[in-house]
Amino acid sequence: MAAIFVYITHKNGEADDTAFELASAAKAIDAAAAPSAIVLGSSADVEQVASQVAPYYSEVITASHDALQYPNAEVQRKVLASLLPAKALLLLNHDSFSMDLAPGLSIVLDAAFASDVVAFEGIQDDTLQLARQEHGGAVSSRSTCSLENGAIISVRAGSFKAPEAGAQGAVVDKSADLGDLSSKRQFVEVIAAEVGDVDITKSEILVAVGRGIEEEDNLDLVHELATAMGADVACSRPVVDAKWLEKSRQVGTSGQTVSPKVYLALGISGSFQHIGGIKGSPFIVAVNKNKNAPIFQAADVGIVADILDFIPVLTEKINASK
Repeated sequence: MAAIFVYITHKNGEADDTAFELASAAKAIDAAAAPSAIVLGSSADVEQVASQVAPYYSEVITASHDALQYPNAEVQRKVLASLLPAKALLLLNHDSFSMDLAPGLSIVLDAAFASDVVAFEGIQDDTLQLARQEHGGAVSSRSTCSLENGAIISVRAGSFKAPEAGAQGAVVDKSADLGDLSSKRQFVEVIAAEVGDVDITKSEILVAVGRGIEEEDNLDLVHELATAMGADVACSRPVVDAKWLEKSRQVGTSGQTVSPKVYLALGISGSFQHIGGIKGSPFIVAVNKNKNAPIFQAADVGIVADILDFIPVLTEKINASK
């Protein structure tokens, strides 16, 4: 079995939840694996993040440089290609950055590539069996990935639960071995998502609504439920694109990152872009009439129902309990 490495996503000195989830993903591939983590960035961030993830990995390989301060797939690709041994298996979070980074890295390393994986189902004859979801989660598919020359695999956030912390892994700094990190790309600026009348990033309870609400007038049902629950209303991108709610209420990689205690997802399919905006391991309740919706992979409780029927009943029950 090839050595397994995990590329750690982090921001402002804090490891992303997927940094811990991917430790479990590595064990799902090979229960006997002792995966290593790779942390790239500025020196201050790298040191802090390495200490956070070390209890979950046998080794943490770090590399810091000014060129790694901001995500740049061209630069990160060079570093990873130099750090990874031949035939290595690299796991990384499936997000917009990995979609830029991973395919090119697989070409550089002449390794197999698989994206948006939600489960691993064993290895047979140096071939990894894995599961993906297609067509917005309507279809679950089984695929194979050859490990003969190694592999680059992106894993959907929330597909695996973070394991318990273990012994502190050794931290090995490779900053002196980076070589040329010149790039044709140039970092310009970070544009923060706008904050509206309600800052959902600070909400403890969120009622999030998606395409399943069908039309703008039905949002009144959502607001009534949120009032009954003492919650704030959030949404997925289709609701913003339809101009039914403001951009500041959108949860996802292109919207706000939220960390509530309770997250009620109503009529949301659960694309990786949406799930990527939910952090902090909240209690997730998902309601969707499509039993194969990807949101159920991340939910603690899943309810197969039409939200237009479900919401009024739940609102009535909550109000009656008061």
